[in-house]
Amino acid sequence: MKKLLLMAAVAVFGFTNVNAQDENTTGGFAKDDVYVSGTVGFSNTKVADVKSNEFTFSPAVGYFISDNIALEANLLVGSGEDFDEDKTSTFGAGLGATYFFTPSSQFSFTVGAGVAYASSKFEPNGGEESKVNSFGVAVSPGLNYFVSDCFALRASVGALSYTSAKPDFDGAEATNTFGLNLDLSDINFGVVYKF
Repeated sequence: MKKLLLMAAVAVFGFTNVNAQDENTTGGFAKDDVYVSGTVGFSNTKVADVKSNEFTFSPAVGYFISDNIALEANLLVGSGEDFDEDKTSTFGAGLGATYFFTPSSQFSFTVGAGVAYASSKFEPNGGEESKVNSFGVAVSPGLNYFVSDCFALRASVGALSYTSAKPDFDGAEATNTFGLNLDLSDINFGVVYKF
């Protein structure tokens, strides 16, 4: 399903760009532009009569320090409940920079890099809660497409990432993870509003 959505989005972007060659383009970024963006995620899994769900929300604000580079600060809020009614909640923040290859155009390829810190709390059904603190660094390619002068759609595909997560108790050891995922199984969509 994600592959089909991505292929449809690329086809629409390409068709719109071909038709817009003789017309004035919509949107685009320039130095000193400010924008807000965000992503929302929700998943629900059901096996027989047992359900699990997860919700994430990540608002961000960005500022163009040059024609091609935007600095961005974001928050991450998440919650979930699994099959055993174990609950998870997450809160975090991050800083990053995104390079736009053609920022003044309606459509632009991007490369973003960022660092993030998050704290997650796990509350098992009938058990003792635990916390995990994590730090991560990631680099991800993406797309930005203006549908009007102020609104744009954003997508990122995969990431090159490093994460270190450590439970919050004495004597705990960190789990370090390095990953490279550039396939279509890790696509994130978002919306951008330019002021």
